[in-house]
Amino acid sequence: MVMRSRRLEDLLGARLDDLSYHDIESLVGNPEATEAEDLDYKRDHYESSDKGKEELAKDVAALANHRGGVLILGMAEAKGVPSLACGVDLDDHHLRRMRQVIANNTAPPVPYEPMLVPKPNAAGTGFLLLAVPRSPQAPHAVTAAPTKASRDVLRYPRRGGSQTEWLTETVVATAYRARYTAAAARDERLADVESDVVMAVVERTTPHLIVALVPEIPGEMIVNASTFERYRVELLGADLYLGQGHRVFGYATVGARRLIAQESRGDHGARAELHRDGSAALDLPLYTYQSKTRSDEVDLQFVELGEVVYKLLCALPFLAGHARDRAAAGGTAVVRAVLVNDIGSHPDASMHTAAEYHDPLPMTVDRLHSGVGRRLETSTQPCDYAYSEATVLLDDVADHDRGLLQAAAVLADELLHAYGIPETGLITADGQLRTAGFTDHNRGALAAWARDHNLV
Repeated sequence: MVMRSRRLEDLLGARLDDLSYHDIESLVGNPEATEAEDLDYKRDHYESSDKGKEELAKDVAALANHRGGVLILGMAEAKGVPSLACGVDLDDHHLRRMRQVIANNTAPPVPYEPMLVPKPNAAGTGFLLLAVPRSPQAPHAVTAAPTKASRDVLRYPRRGGSQTEWLTETVVATAYRARYTAAAARDERLADVESDVVMAVVERTTPHLIVALVPEIPGEMIVNASTFERYRVELLGADLYLGQGHRVFGYATVGARRLIAQESRGDHGARAELHRDGSAALDLPLYTYQSKTRSDEVDLQFVELGEVVYKLLCALPFLAGHARDRAAAGGTAVVRAVLVNDIGSHPDASMHTAAEYHDPLPMTVDRLHSGVGRRLETSTQPCDYAYSEATVLLDDVADHDRGLLQAAAVLADELLHAYGIPETGLITADGQLRTAGFTDHNRGALAAWARDHNLV
């Protein structure tokens, strides 16, 4: 989980996880690096006393309850301006203690990422950054015992300028309502975004993978004549299929509060709907085979395991990239993947599909013996409609990091449970790729892509 902040990256000159000791040391005396809503300095480690625990819990919760930000330990300040690079110990003992204090003294526990920036030629010392993203679970309360008299059992801090302020009961109640309202709205938004793309291809009668994404903190894509031309060029030049190295979309246009890109103007090919708030959905046809009985009658159709997982791997960075780079959404996103044997099998499409399309062939997910062209049974039962959901980190997925593989593994494994397959075996839970198990159509391209991104 690497927090991204354009303001802080511009100030520091690099991504938070790419910072050097010199990058941070150079902030000394820079008035533009004054403590702010998203930036705070601490000369030393937090004390292990009750006061120290309270201060640590308060500082991380205050950032999570507002816009997110970074605490830099090892930097002294004078009137908020960094004044001296002191450094702190970067040992495991301090990291473990911080983790325990934050987990035990904030409710719900504040998500954060510790980042070590060692000092050259001074082993074991340097800057310690605590990167705290804006939290969709806000408000976070400080549950540490108050070191000053307080009537409140739970106290809710928030950054206000360069200081920390405590939220009133009214503001807390409003924030709680916003948390649950946002979660419900996000689920509804995900269903709407998925339904829109389904209804756009409702007459298709072959197996498809549909992937929809909604950022937990929405963005805003500006669409006008100049930006659309840039987006159109981007989409027409997009290399959707990983490692293939060729353009996919044949045309791009503007729809209702969205961009629409499609592989062709007919009833075949990929279709993407990219919404202004960063939400997006992608419909991908799947390469299928038919299985016949001994009497030469077609009894079912099947899709290869590697086809499903490869198309899912292609969809995730494309959608996450839209949310982050066009709409400026950040943090996490909810993703839903759907596998259907026919668009008419999707619940949203069943009432709108012509009667003659209501009896598609049963579908399984199996392997193909490429030498003899024979189906190798992997599924234990057919399934017309299956889905899975996961929460992903936009930056990890959009940047083709190991987090992309981990997200794909979670979604793919759960998706294929409906076919009696416990796991795909193509990506491990910790994001290790097994390219040999993919299909003849995509194995080489996927291996080349993985090498280019240092994922093998």
